[in-house]
Order: sequence, then C-alpha cells, then structure tokens
Amino acid sequence: MAKFTLHKKVGRARLGTYSTVHGDIQTPVFMNVGTSAAIKGGVSTLDLKKIRCQVELSNTYHLHVRPGEDVIYELGGIHKFFNWDRPVLTDSGGFQVFSLAPLRNIKEEGVTFASHFDGARIFMGPEESMRIQSKIASTIAMAFDECCVSTADKGYIERSCARTVRWLHRCKAEMARLNALDETINKEQLLWGINQGGIYADLRIEHMKRISELDLPGYAIGGLAVGETEGEMYRIIEAVEPYMPGDRPRYLMGVGTPVNILQAVDRGVDFFDCVMPSRNARHGNVFTHGGMLNLNNRKFLKDPLPIDPHCDCEVCKTYSRAYIRHLFKARELLAMRLCVYHNLYFYNRLMEQIRASLADGSWESFRDDAIERLSQRV
Repeated sequence: MAKFTLHKKVGRARLGTYSTVHGDIQTPVFMNVGTSAAIKGGVSTLDLKKIRCQVELSNTYHLHVRPGEDVIYELGGIHKFFNWDRPVLTDSGGFQVFSLAPLRNIKEEGVTFASHFDGARIFMGPEESMRIQSKIASTIAMAFDECCVSTADKGYIERSCARTVRWLHRCKAEMARLNALDETINKEQLLWGINQGGIYADLRIEHMKRISELDLPGYAIGGLAVGETEGEMYRIIEAVEPYMPGDRPRYLMGVGTPVNILQAVDRGVDFFDCVMPSRNARHGNVFTHGGMLNLNNRKFLKDPLPIDPHCDCEVCKTYSRAYIRHLFKARELLAMRLCVYHNLYFYNRLMEQIRASLADGSWESFRDDAIERLSQRV
C-alpha cells in the first residue's frame, strides 16, 4: 500500500511525499504526458530523467488501440517497454471515450464506441479498463468514469455521478482481484478515484463524500478545464478540497498553465498533468521566467539569446532563439524536440521551486511574484 506523508502545510498548500512501489514522488508534482508511451516531439525517457521528471503519464485507451495491452504485458509491462524505472500513471480511457468518440452508447455495463483510429467498435467498462491497466502494469491506475461537459444539464450530471460511483465500486473489486493473481506484473497497482459533478458545487461535494468512503490511495478532481472559466474551476476546487481525505494525494486532471498550477497548489492540490506545454512547444510557444513567447515571431530572427536567459536546461545552455526560429521556418523536427524539452524542463523546475518555497516559508511571496511574471506574454 502506498503512503502519502504530509510534511508541511501553508494555508491549504501542501508539501508531501508519495511513496510507491516504483519510487517516491515529491509533491506538488507535474506529471509529463506521454499519451502513447512517448512524449510527442521526440523527447525520450532518457531525456525525462535529465529534465527531472518524477512521473510519466500514459493513456489506457491509446495503448489499448496501439500496440495493445497484450503486447506490453508480454514485454514485461510499460516500465520495461519504454525503459523507465520511475512511477507511471495511466488514466482510465474514460476521458478519451467521451471526447474522441462522437458516437457512443452509454449503459450501466459500460460504453460502446468507435475507435478514432480505424472505426472499430470497442466496449469499455470498469472491469475492462482495470484489466487493460493491469496488463500495462502502471504504478497508478485511474478509475473508469464518465467525464461530462462541465456545464452540462445538472440533472444529467447528477445521474452520471451516481453511475460513476457504481463504476468505482466495480473498479475497486476488479483491481483487488487482478492484484491477487500470480501472473499480474504489478501486484501493488494503485487505484485512484475521480470526483465529478461539473460546475455544481453541491454535486461535487456529495460525490466526493461518496467516493471517499471507498478508502482509496488517491483521489482526483476530473471534468474541469473543459469549457468552464478559470474562476469557476478555482471555485470548484475550493468547494471540494475540504472533503478530500487529507492523508491522500489530490490530483487535478488535465490542468494546466503555470498560473493554473500555482493557483491550484494554493488551494491544496498535489498532482497535475497537461499536454499543453508539449503541444504549445511543437508550435514554437515556449515558457520563460518572464512569460510566454512565440519563437516564430520575426523579432527573433537575429536574437542571440537563449529561449530563457534564466533557465539552465541543456537547450538554453546551447542554442539561441534565432537558431530555433530558423529550425521552425525550415520545418526541421529538431525545432519541436528542443522546445518540448525546454517547456517540460521549465514545468518540472517550476514544481521544484514551488516545493522549495513551501519548505523554506516563502510560498506566499513566491506565489504572488510567479503569478505576476508568468501571466505575461513576451
């Protein structure tokens, strides 16, 4: 059983350590997203160690479609598959089922939908998601849930929350069964539950109360950053946080910008993930200590400075803005790789700075200064 150790609180912000079978995770932490067991943009697991990534996140649905969980299982699980000896979190596939599949049939048993890859009909429910994730052998497996549009009809979201609770009970039972099998690679795989409820605080609170009764090793807030305003997102976090078990890690799924992370840490969140830093990087949008800049802009044509003069990543120590801009204009793949490397390093470094400020008592001043700086566009 994993253990979360809370070292210090500053207001609601928390400094902790989450101990797992694949190593300790210092929190707050940003998980680097490798959807198909790879970071888009040519960043390898060898690179992830250099940029001080603690946790890699992969997607159950995408790995089920390609190469298939049986392939990964036969090769010894995802850690051996892509040569990574640190924690891996797999999301359940629920978000992709509801975001990628325009035609789907939701029943109590689960969801039937068409693969976005080849149109093949796929059925996924709580048990199927747990079996796929067990064969992948990730450290943390997310429960299968329904991720509604956050602003959907309240009556529908209420019914969906009730179904998600029932599905969570089934996920827990199936995970316990799988972890007891001799042939299971990771017999200490951890199941985290997901809080839903859209933008309705009363539904969120009631749902959190119900899923916390299952005494799971971690809990996530899902279904945010999908259409509601940032203010609504922060309001929901503030409403739900008091009802989340204090001795378990809290994960805000799919969020977000550096400012989103700072604001959510201040509201008691420990884990984050988002495709944005790598996706933005592939288009030349990079993060710096003074805000975001777009390297495609003509003003960087002859700029000899690194992406961020305050950054000590290998890219910033080696290449200029002018050179990387040239790579984008010449459509060289190296441009994407360099920018993705930098952005992920920037995020991991930001989390280190957050943890340091919580440890040394400077959190409030660091938070205010960082929010002001990182809200800018250069």
